[in-house]
Amino acid sequence: MTTTEIDQARAEEFGGRIVGLLNDSMLCLMISIGHRTELFDTMATLPPSTSAHVAASAGLNERYVREWLNALTVGRIVEYDPASKTYHLPPEYAASLTRAAGPGNLAQMTQFESLMGGVEDDIVECFRHGGGVPYAKFPTFQKLMAEQSADIHDVALFDGTLPLVDGIQARLEAGIDVCDIGCGQGHAINLMAKAYPNSRFTGWDFSEEGIAAARKEAADFGVTNTTFAVKDATTIDVLEQFDFITVFDAIHDQAQPAMVLKGIYDSLRPGGVFLCVDIAGSSNVEENMEHPLAAMLYSVSTFHCMTVSLALDGAGLGTMWGEQKANAMFGEAGFTSVETKKLPVDIMNVYYVCLKE
Repeated sequence: MTTTEIDQARAEEFGGRIVGLLNDSMLCLMISIGHRTELFDTMATLPPSTSAHVAASAGLNERYVREWLNALTVGRIVEYDPASKTYHLPPEYAASLTRAAGPGNLAQMTQFESLMGGVEDDIVECFRHGGGVPYAKFPTFQKLMAEQSADIHDVALFDGTLPLVDGIQARLEAGIDVCDIGCGQGHAINLMAKAYPNSRFTGWDFSEEGIAAARKEAADFGVTNTTFAVKDATTIDVLEQFDFITVFDAIHDQAQPAMVLKGIYDSLRPGGVFLCVDIAGSSNVEENMEHPLAAMLYSVSTFHCMTVSLALDGAGLGTMWGEQKANAMFGEAGFTSVETKKLPVDIMNVYYVCLKE
């Protein structure tokens, strides 16, 4: 086949796919707006309504709401009746777009679209010159991650996540020392501290803003068995101090993940457990072809997870470091017993239960 001999049908099919991507990428921004303004939550409670009624119910500007509704109408997300000029969000769609859906709310994930787009110029420079984009360039990242993880913790922490670790709930009830590394805004720690008053909980994160939010929530909860501190995970310097350590979606972001994992191993007492929750996927790209979120996750890696690590001259593991690489690194840190588990409500993550024997 010469350069002028192409499969025209294939070319047209691919061109159509690109047109679809152009539409869908802009719809992601509109879905993000619908989430942030709670328009989806409002529409889920309304009968078919005019744009004026939707706007008034949401307390928003009608002209903007109307344009938003029209975009989602042609995008086949909102239904429109031209006779009555009313818009309707089908309940089957609301199940993926509203806060009532809990972990099933995919609308909140579309907020990452504009966040990542905001550093595109910086990423282009990294393609040309190497290096990375520092964490400070992502001012809302922690807030978005806190929202996403809270959806999981509020629904599944006690009935799904903790039961994956054999016997841990009985130990928590009796009283043990727990640490959440990269705790963000500390929601998981505060939930556990409230449920298990006999245990002692520590949260570490390098973000002062995150730690401040964690302390405030602890005060709001009225718990007194938590300690939060601003701490870089690479500086873990305690030996055999904890019985249970958790890390939720943070190891792959680390500049020095091997150092962090070794610090975690050393800080556990014998018989202690490390629960590492991280992105589900394979270390081999060919094994991710059928992964429903693979393209998004590799893209998020390029725009955030990999680059924030490389900005610190780090390993740049990336979001899709994968189960094979993860298990190898757990072994190198000292863990000889690692179980891999999953939760039905969490399509994003895999749960590694690592025992220090």
